[in-house]
Amino acid sequence: MTYGAVTPAVLAELRGILGDKSVWTDEARLEAYAHDETSVEEYAHPPEVVVLPTTTDHVAAIVQLANHHHIPITPRGAGSGLSGGAIPVYGGILITLERMNRLIDLDLHNMTITVEAGMVTNDLAHTVAEHGLFFAGYPMSVETCQIGGNIAENAGGGKAIKYGVTGRYVMGLELVTPTGDVVSLGGKLAKDVSGYDLKQLVIGSEGTLGIVTQATIK
Repeated sequence: MTYGAVTPAVLAELRGILGDKSVWTDEARLEAYAHDETSVEEYAHPPEVVVLPTTTDHVAAIVQLANHHHIPITPRGAGSGLSGGAIPVYGGILITLERMNRLIDLDLHNMTITVEAGMVTNDLAHTVAEHGLFFAGYPMSVETCQIGGNIAENAGGGKAIKYGVTGRYVMGLELVTPTGDVVSLGGKLAKDVSGYDLKQLVIGSEGTLGIVTQATIK
């Protein structure tokens, strides 16, 4: 398949969306985002540009721009995985969600937390632990990984045998689709069962069905 290139005109459009400081093209920064925890020598491939959105609207605008110019995009969390899901094998635009790390809602009554996808999983765990609660979806790279990446990979770690993997605790998602639309799937309700359970389809899809920007976690 032939993709479009990230031209100076495309870079100007990206800077118009995000500002100059959130669009990176220097070689050293691109190299850092060229791989996950797999072999750098065997699998690394640099993107043409790294962008750092801070809102869901930013992500949607970037995806729409990429669609318009037929440029490949790769969503990325912390790059702590071993499956190659965060490697931009076709170059193009790498969207890192690391700056989207805010706490949206901590609902102690319903025992849920809603966070942006870039929140470090360890920070989420510490936040709920301060209130006597426990996040059971414990991936192995909990100190560095981000909740959006955990959802994309349906990550699990040393506690998965007893408690299950990440997807078991995801109640709701905000998602940017491959066409740049923003959709909400699921929510806080335990009996949120109307229609297809698209949330479970997205979990573990490694960004191929959309980019998770927010999640409600049990």
